Amino acid sequence: MSHSQQSHLFKAFSRDGKVKRSELLVLFERAGILSDDPRARRLLSLLSAQNEELSDAEFQSIVETSPALAEQVLGGSLVIPQFAQFSAELTKIFEEVTELRQGKLPSYIPQLERVDPEKFAVSVCTIDGQRFSHGDSDDYFCVQSCSKPLTYCIALEEVGEQELHKYVGREPSGKTFNELTLNSWGLPHNPMINAGAIMCGALVKRKTASDRFDFVMEKWKEAAGGAKIGFNNAIYLSERQTADRNFALGYFMKEKRAFPPDTELLDVLEFYFQCCSIDTTTRAMSVIAATLANGGTCPLTGIQVFRPDHVKNCLSLMLSCGMYDFSGEFAFAVGIPAKSGVSGAILLVVPNVCGVAVWSPRLDELGNSVRGVEFSKQLVSKFKFHTFDSMVGLLDSRIDPRRDPYESRLTGTYAFLWAACQGDVAEMRRLVAKGVSATAQDYDGRTALHLAASESQIEALRYLLGLDVDVNALDRWQNTPLDDAARSKNQEVILILQEHGANSGTKNNAKKGN
Repeated sequence: MSHSQQSHLFKAFSRDGKVKRSELLVLFERAGILSDDPRARRLLSLLSAQNEELSDAEFQSIVETSPALAEQVLGGSLVIPQFAQFSAELTKIFEEVTELRQGKLPSYIPQLERVDPEKFAVSVCTIDGQRFSHGDSDDYFCVQSCSKPLTYCIALEEVGEQELHKYVGREPSGKTFNELTLNSWGLPHNPMINAGAIMCGALVKRKTASDRFDFVMEKWKEAAGGAKIGFNNAIYLSERQTADRNFALGYFMKEKRAFPPDTELLDVLEFYFQCCSIDTTTRAMSVIAATLANGGTCPLTGIQVFRPDHVKNCLSLMLSCGMYDFSGEFAFAVGIPAKSGVSGAILLVVPNVCGVAVWSPRLDELGNSVRGVEFSKQLVSKFKFHTFDSMVGLLDSRIDPRRDPYESRLTGTYAFLWAACQGDVAEMRRLVAKGVSATAQDYDGRTALHLAASESQIEALRYLLGLDVDVNALDRWQNTPLDDAARSKNQEVILILQEHGANSGTKNNAKKGN
């Protein structure tokens, strides 16, 4: 950030040549920038000092500790500008979904059956590092199949897309050990099923099994912005003891010679069980999801953990294959790349916006968290997060949290008024299709009809009248569009307006006086 930009920020927040530390801290808090954020730790520590008022020089010295973040927060340019309101809406959804108590704990892994079924947590991290958590977000749980997207990304980083997909397909088929799990050559259909994740693990090579797992754990930690990532040994042992199906899948693929030639099958299966037994919190998992939403770069550290093209492939598979046999319905109803696990976790990625992690242990009959699925549905019913919500002409009352409510409204309004002034009916139609109101007014209360009438834009005038706008709308000077047309002395405009019941402002005021 340049010195002049810092000066502008100081002027924006100063009173009598001073800026209050407490006011700046509130801004960072409401923006969702937390004290453990590696980018903000030093800056927030300095803002927490005892002397309340900052001079220009002191302000600039503090801002210099994290200039890019300071400019985003103080300049209001974070990806979700109204983050406090966004968090409040998430809390409402959370509290409503909490009432759901359907579903059962998984019984085929004994340790998972012992988890408190009432546990529920949700965390969000945006691509700018804005974070929010609610519920049991500090509790650790094992990730189970939520490990699969990262295993796939790591394998892509290791061998590349072309090599990896010699061994793993890309189509949405297969959940269990049946005719859909593997193709006729013994290759798994996609990396989001057990067989596919086992195969991806076989492509991650290191000198020893311990080196390989250490490498993967480090990748998880990088993607989580340095957060603690644990390992649940009890879950691992329980998983291994009840893994007959996974052993069967492994040996079937080995019998079909599907693995790379130097594969040690038991080592690969052990590695798969270890990845499923990784322990984390929704706080950390939301940062991992945000790393994927940010094209593979962790928003808290700026470290590029995965290549963007590899993340694109991963998100495509999550959208089509990430929710077991519910994947197609989830893609239709929710439309967000996601991966669920039988621990009750769901990893959600809203590309270029944020990552979301939900954890609630009770599962439906397809192995997905009951509360997690419902939270996801309500999330997209409230916010425009569906993959195809950017479609032109899609009109509804849902919130787009990426857009400042004032800026977006004013930008659309003034663009519409300018188009009416220029007689650009095509642009007017496009803006109306995007939800801009045809009755919107500028600061002086002038509508698009006022401007079309004063500028004698006949086609724009006819278009607006066809939308049934108020033909006698008054501006701040109590003039109607007919008054503007009279001043322009365009008889055609006057006649068109009169045919639609237009009156002058003087006549309207006289009627009100009576």
